[in-house]
Amino acid sequence: MGTQRKDLELQSDRIEMVLANYKAPSRVTGGVVTPRMVQYHLAPAAGIRINKVQALADELALALGVTHVRVSRRGGNVQLEVPRPDASPVQLLSLMSHLDASLPPVTAVLGLCDDGVPLLIRLPSPDVAHILISGTTGSGKTALCQAMILSLAMTHRRSQLQFVLVDPKRRAFAGLAALPHLMWPVIGNAADAIHALGELVGLMEAREPREASGVTPALRAGASMPRIVVVLDELADLIQMGGRALGAPLTRLAQRGREAGLHVIACTQKPSSQVMGALVRANFPVRLVGKVVSPEDARVAAGIGGTGAEKLAGHGDFLAVASGQVLRFQAAYVGPAEMGQVVTQMGSSPRLWDVVRGRPSLLNQAAALVASAS
Repeated sequence: MGTQRKDLELQSDRIEMVLANYKAPSRVTGGVVTPRMVQYHLAPAAGIRINKVQALADELALALGVTHVRVSRRGGNVQLEVPRPDASPVQLLSLMSHLDASLPPVTAVLGLCDDGVPLLIRLPSPDVAHILISGTTGSGKTALCQAMILSLAMTHRRSQLQFVLVDPKRRAFAGLAALPHLMWPVIGNAADAIHALGELVGLMEAREPREASGVTPALRAGASMPRIVVVLDELADLIQMGGRALGAPLTRLAQRGREAGLHVIACTQKPSSQVMGALVRANFPVRLVGKVVSPEDARVAAGIGGTGAEKLAGHGDFLAVASGQVLRFQAAYVGPAEMGQVVTQMGSSPRLWDVVRGRPSLLNQAAALVASAS
């Protein structure tokens, strides 16, 4: 710990020296150490514009001996993010062992916020419902999606929650093929995806009749009908292959699925407005955005401009965009061996996966995007 503190103090001195040499004097007032990076909090001198500090990113990276740094503003503070040479992934199973087993229903674990607090997302919440995950190859998009699926499966029985997994490249969800929560085997082509989505639309319509209270009877507390999470990898490719025959039922599910207990999580590495169109703009209120190629892709993926997603580090470095709020987080990760072990145990045992109990819950501290019930 003492060595790490000395290293942090040495880097702080270098940061202040570079900024002073380039006539942008600033003081390092503190910071946060996360698994992937160190965040330094800067206090620029009076009259120093933030964009002047941002323009010195390359000079700061050179002085600190790293490939890149990121300067951003968060509230009234300026932050300088420096990648750690000993960066380590956020292990999903370790993270879940510190979360209470009684998470809110249908809540997925995303990872750790940039301040080290667990980030959760509850799908039934009115401001969530459906999620778009975007990022280039190497962004960690698939690993994030796998972690979300596994965290949901570990805390629900098949009678409570089921999945439909669509994987046109047959790689993203191969390790989850034996998951007991699957409605069908992992779907690998557009024709089977079109058929499955059509079946789900029929199921949605069968669930839709409501009482005067406006609550779907089948989804009352204790109801027997499970919620269904549809996860599609390579959404842009699927839309191009399936055309209107796939886009039409997917749009209906995205528009009306939440009230009937159906949720869509879609992944794409090509978040272009020409391909995604109105389907995404209108029906995916939550965006999880990893590193993308350009500012235009960042704007389409996030639904808003100026997030800087094209400057993310990749390898699980993500932004969560919801209800006008942007949170930086490191996505949770589960390795192939661990995933196989968990899936095998769930498949061989009828009981709920036993998340480690008896430890202090971090749920009350967790930065849940939306924690209120629908």
